[in-house]
Amino acid sequence: MNYYSTKNKDISKSFREAVIEGLPADNGLFMPEYIPQLPKDYFETIQDKNIQEIAFDILKPFVEDDLNEEQLRKIIIKTFSFDFPLQKINGNNYALELFHGPSYAFKDVGATFLALCLEEFYKEEQEECTILVATSGDTGGAVAAAFSKVKNIEVVILYPSGKVSELQEKQLTTFDQNVKALEIDGNFDDCQQLVKQAFLDADLRKHLNISSANSINVARFLPQMVYYFAPFIEFGNEPLTIAVPSGNYGNLTAGLIAQEMGLPVKQFITGANSNDVVPRFLNSGKYQPKPTIQTISNAMDVGNPSNFQRMMDLFSENKIKEKVKGYAFSDEATLEVMKKVNSENDYLLDPHGAVGYLSLTEYMKTSEGIGVFLETAHPCKFMDVVKKVTDKNILPDSAQALMQKEKKSVKMEVDYERFKEFLLQ
Repeated sequence: MNYYSTKNKDISKSFREAVIEGLPADNGLFMPEYIPQLPKDYFETIQDKNIQEIAFDILKPFVEDDLNEEQLRKIIIKTFSFDFPLQKINGNNYALELFHGPSYAFKDVGATFLALCLEEFYKEEQEECTILVATSGDTGGAVAAAFSKVKNIEVVILYPSGKVSELQEKQLTTFDQNVKALEIDGNFDDCQQLVKQAFLDADLRKHLNISSANSINVARFLPQMVYYFAPFIEFGNEPLTIAVPSGNYGNLTAGLIAQEMGLPVKQFITGANSNDVVPRFLNSGKYQPKPTIQTISNAMDVGNPSNFQRMMDLFSENKIKEKVKGYAFSDEATLEVMKKVNSENDYLLDPHGAVGYLSLTEYMKTSEGIGVFLETAHPCKFMDVVKKVTDKNILPDSAQALMQKEKKSVKMEVDYERFKEFLLQ
């Protein structure tokens, strides 16, 4: 399996090359040259499999030229080391909980898989690699946890100052060894642009081996296909409607590729907050990025999502409108439904899962069958919001210990030359 650029299909890179380079030189995004197909009877026996066996089946064709079966199995065992439980909320609506990993967020899957791939690729190398990560909230914590103490790899995390929760910030800024946090005086799009400039800087790349752990990296978003299969371990081959709270759209892109492989998804729904560029496109046909708006679901505060390129590479405009239905919700609506579900169903949504739940219930008003929404982060990561819903102490013991640690970050303006200087020092 090779990978091409969304801006030039003549570019062809191996999985190893695409992972290490992170971003093509033409500022496109890497995509697999074809979508492997699952056996037609795969879902007739899926209830006999566990998530690690499924992960091996799904990921093998994407990586087999660069990772042998033993390497892949070892990576999968470490990556998919926690559960992805389904929780019934009401009626036929279920939450798929993706927050049982080390940083309490769905991004633990992609970050860990990427870290372990790079560890394999650099095992015999004499040089070091620097991972650059822009985060609007959850990515940085997952990457920091995944890469901490990984040999031959340094990690630099850029996050928008004052725009992540206290726990999220602690997850970014309390590592001592190979993880450094840059607190940027701007928003997520500013952080992401600095990272993209670095990848396009030929002079920088002469002096530094850089790669990315954002969802622009194929090893970040591809393993996220796997947990979409988890509900089918319970429901078999029954088609499901799946709602995905979305920010940079790597998660939804992974789901769409899984669907193209044969996953029997009846309909994908994307739920957005006030940063509604994709729902507006799905409803109007016009893609109009706008400045990022700060919301209570901050991991989704993305005004110009990178993975839209991948979605449009997969499908024509008319086809993507069939594949995905989009909704957007205000902070007020998000908080209101968190209170409602907590009161009526004794289930505490996080602000992102709440957007997923809202979009699912909106769509299911005119549809039938089983609906699943992704609960992408533990509510403890958003205590300032959760306190408006419940006064219960929901912090896991490990999170309480983390909150006592000292924050260590470097403050920086949105200044590429200063950023470059920091990387080269």
